[in-house]
Amino acid sequence: MNENSRTPILYTERLMLRPLSVLDADDMFEYSRTPYVGPQAGWEPHNSVSETIIVIRNLITPKSNHDIGIWAIVEKNTNKMIGTIELYNHTPLHKAELGYALNPKYWGQGIVPEASNEIIAYGFEYLSLKRIVVEIFPDNIQSKRVCEKCGFTFEGIARNGYIRYDGKIFDTAIYSITREDYYSRKVVGK
Repeated sequence: MNENSRTPILYTERLMLRPLSVLDADDMFEYSRTPYVGPQAGWEPHNSVSETIIVIRNLITPKSNHDIGIWAIVEKNTNKMIGTIELYNHTPLHKAELGYALNPKYWGQGIVPEASNEIIAYGFEYLSLKRIVVEIFPDNIQSKRVCEKCGFTFEGIARNGYIRYDGKIFDTAIYSITREDYYSRKVVGK
């Protein structure tokens, strides 16, 4: 565990997942200003590095005693922060939601599934969760692929399930993975 956070530093083959910091503002702004990332996750593109710093401060401020935190996705070989991943809406020993954002320059390289699988393992093996959920817009093909690669099951559509920053209302597709799914997949994968 990082001494300044309840969010542990985790490692995968290509990535370091560490607590997000305001020092990541320039790297986050690089992708947060584009129209390709935020709107697909429900948030407005950033207009300045100053705005990104405010967003980061909000993201890293614990909302409750059960707040897990948010990880910066960092490429090991360059030490560049290229995205974020988090478990949020955490109910201890029960469930959490998985969310992520990635710089479009790194799309299609399997980075989000690699980071997600590490966070999923942390959720089930360390936090003893019973369920992890992902909610995406139904037309978000990249996130649908992440869910499939990580063993999530499609549960259905929540009609008018999300109101975006601009007031538009969208359906959301709900995917989940349970503790039993995770451990059965882990045994099969050996």
